Parts: sequence; C-alpha cells; structure tokens
Amino acid sequence: MKGNNTIKTIDLFCGAGGSSFGSRKAGAKIVAGFDIWETATTAYKTNFPEARVYQNDLRKLLPEKVKEEVGDIDLILASPECTNHSLAKGAKTRCEESKNTAFEVTRFAKVFHPKWIVIENVIEMASWSKHPKLLEELWKLNYFVKELELNSADFGVPQARKRLFLICSLAKEARIPSIKESQPIPVSKIIDWSDKYKYTPVFRPGRAKNTLRRASNAIESIGKSEPFIMVYYGSGDGWQSINKPLRTITTLDRFALVVPSKKGHLMRMLQPEELKLAMGFTEDYNLNLPITRREKIMLMGNGVCPPVMTSIINSLCT
Repeated sequence: MKGNNTIKTIDLFCGAGGSSFGSRKAGAKIVAGFDIWETATTAYKTNFPEARVYQNDLRKLLPEKVKEEVGDIDLILASPECTNHSLAKGAKTRCEESKNTAFEVTRFAKVFHPKWIVIENVIEMASWSKHPKLLEELWKLNYFVKELELNSADFGVPQARKRLFLICSLAKEARIPSIKESQPIPVSKIIDWSDKYKYTPVFRPGRAKNTLRRASNAIESIGKSEPFIMVYYGSGDGWQSINKPLRTITTLDRFALVVPSKKGHLMRMLQPEELKLAMGFTEDYNLNLPITRREKIMLMGNGVCPPVMTSIINSLCT
C-alpha cells in the first residue's frame, strides 16, 4: 500500500502520533488528530502538518460537526486512555469515567462508519468489565473484530512492548498482521555511544541503596567489563543486557545506561531521542519541540510503536 494516499485516517487520542506515523508509513493519509493534552497536540501539529488537530475532550465534540470539517474517512485509529487499565497504576483507585472514553470510538464510528477501526490499549483492557460491551457495540455496527496481543519486538522494534489491538473491519474478516521472522533488535542499536551526554559515577556518595544494589547485581552477573541497562522502578533485579530489546518504556524516566571505565562504572539516563528510536520512530520524527525533557519522555511512554501499526494497516489493505 506504500505510496497510496487514498486511505483517509483520523486518530482519536492521538498522543505523540505513533499510530498515525506508522499508518502514514503504510501509505495512509492522516486528516485529523485528537487529544486533550496540549503537549501531545504540539507534537502532533509539528509532525503532521497536513492534518487538522483538535485539542479537546472528545466527549465535548460532535462527530457530525467533525465530519463536516474533515469529510469521509476510511480508517479510525484510537488509543483510549490506558492508565486506569494498566497494572502499572498499582493499587490506586481506578477511574471508571476515564475508562469509558473507549466508547467515544463507537460514537465516532456511528457517524463516520469507516471501513476499518484499529483500537490499541494495554493488555489489561481485555479484562475490563465493560470490554464485552465495547465489542458488542462494534459488532452491532457490522464490524468483524479480531483481538490480538502483539509484542513490538516481533515487528523490528528494539523494545519489548505487549499491547492489545482490536482490529475491526466491515469485511467478513480482519486480516492478521505478519510478524517479522528475524532476530529481535537489541537496545544497543539505538544507544548513542558518543560522548554527547554526560556520565556520572555509579558508586558515589549519596546514591540510593537500591541503585547501588541493582548495579552490583548486574556487574556480578555479567562481569566488570560489560555495559548494561539499569532499570528504575522495575521488577526483578532491576537491570537488563544491552543485547536484548529494551523493556517496556513508560512515562517515567526509568532507564540508565551503565558503562565501565578506567575510573569505575559510569551512568547516564537514556535520552528522549534514544527512547524515540526504541519506540520504533525513525529519525524523521521531530521530537525537537518547545517542551521539557520530562514531557518528551511522557510522550514516548504513552505512545504506540509505529512499525506495529504499519504492519496492521498493510495487512488490512492488501
């Protein structure tokens, strides 16, 4: 489908535009993106200048009015709010009203009635009490729905990120995207190994005990001469090899690169540009925005890995 700009697409809950970026790589034409977060719409406007951008709560928008402004479409992309589904929220109280924003997808679908809908969310969404109702609404709109758990590492992304995808088609079936038959891409491929970023000693006064413990565990396991990734707020022993895909990127600044040196082990946090590549964005995605480093990390952590969406859209349209 590459080069075919006839698949007109809108992206609900667009965030940084991972779904749109991946769809555009597959040849789709992005006509509109929607998000309530100003930082997200800033990133979206920068990277999708061809699209109309709505910074608003979807619940306050009339799909009929939006359709008058953007015209008919072929594809709805949607990544409804996921925080209140995710296990990462821990024991904190879940907001059911926030979860219910998923039904904005069917509200827009009733008006636009596109050929395809692709909904992305955390795996835990499948156990949501209203998930069956969402599926029922999609079926009532004559969509054939295929539920898939996909890992970005299977699609050439240097990150292991499992997500739920609802692939919806007005055809009698929804095709399954092809998984690349190749070795996973290690995080080492996206690390900037130059001296561009400042390192500090790992074992220095004032460093948190957990940080020192994780570093010591890694060094004991792989030796003193190997670099590694130290994982903050992670599970297990808190580190990973650079020869494997990065663990799931979240909205927290949680990954440190640790390297051996003549002065002992040094560390620095992975940078937004590195996280961008670890998400599967290519260099032409512009993250050089007038926002904070923290916001850039949040954008990536809330995102969709573009290569996964590219594969999905290609499968739908072949």
